Amino acid sequence: MNIATDAYYRPLVQRGPVRPADAVILAGGWCWFTHAERLGRHGPSEIVPASAIPDAALQALTAARPMMADIDMSAPRLMGILNVTPDSFSDGGLHNGPARAVTHGQRMVADGADILDIGGESTRPGALEVPAEAEIARIEPVISALNKSVRVPISIDTRKRQVAEVAVSAGAALVNDVSGFTFDRELARYCAQHHLPVCVMHMQGTPEDMQDNPQYGNALLDVYDFLDAQICMLVEAGIPRYRILADPGLGFGKTIPHNLAILNGLSLFHGLGVALLVGASRKGMIREIGKATQPAERMPGSVAVALAAVAQGVQVLRVHDVAETKQALRLWQAVEEGTWDGA
Repeated sequence: MNIATDAYYRPLVQRGPVRPADAVILAGGWCWFTHAERLGRHGPSEIVPASAIPDAALQALTAARPMMADIDMSAPRLMGILNVTPDSFSDGGLHNGPARAVTHGQRMVADGADILDIGGESTRPGALEVPAEAEIARIEPVISALNKSVRVPISIDTRKRQVAEVAVSAGAALVNDVSGFTFDRELARYCAQHHLPVCVMHMQGTPEDMQDNPQYGNALLDVYDFLDAQICMLVEAGIPRYRILADPGLGFGKTIPHNLAILNGLSLFHGLGVALLVGASRKGMIREIGKATQPAERMPGSVAVALAAVAQGVQVLRVHDVAETKQALRLWQAVEEGTWDGA
């Protein structure tokens, strides 16, 4: 929530059990801060104490995020990616087909996924729109089978109301829209009517053209403003703020410098007053910076970015490599806390 035309507050996030008396908790989670960077579109930024942040902005930054789809947001959570498409950039159709998809989904849950995100339309750069009927044929049997065999919520990754309706009937409990609810204007209304939690993501353009020279005045602030506006739209449509996740959309209409600016400033997005989701797994940025040509080789870089996001208080990580990310999180948390309960 940008409470002034030219004022944005990015907490300078810290972690650990030893905290100064003036520390405030970030989003009710595992991070805290005593100061923030006040940003604007005109002029230099300024470091200010938390006490100087306006009350409305401070409340948005600090309020605990409620449970969503029965998932506690007070600790980092993993969303396992399950693409049931023949042309995904990340797995090349490896899980295309109900039997293989269900087996992989079950494996991700066993490995520690807190939620499964199932998509039947590739949104890789250059991908064309898939007819709703084809998307439904891909996702419905998988969601139906997993709904009977796993005990974690299922998310449907779609831009279309028609697909969401079938997915929810089959057992999906959350709608994840990469278009930020701009593609199908009826989707937000449907989610509100059925009391569904949603994830709103930023994307410049469409998958077909999003990487054709994307431009921003200020990538971090432009993405923040879009998400802020869409969250307000969703609230007006009848979806309470506590049922909304926000995703800055790494790689969706963004160059590597854009992605890095957003990742470096992630804590700003807590000012939206909602839980945050980040999905960097196996993306082109990791290919280029990590020198990993093949998607399957990008696990180490994906885990590195995931931990960087958690270090800024991001609640949900959307990942392909669940077991590896879960292991990294366990070690990261043990080191941060300086203790381990043996569980």
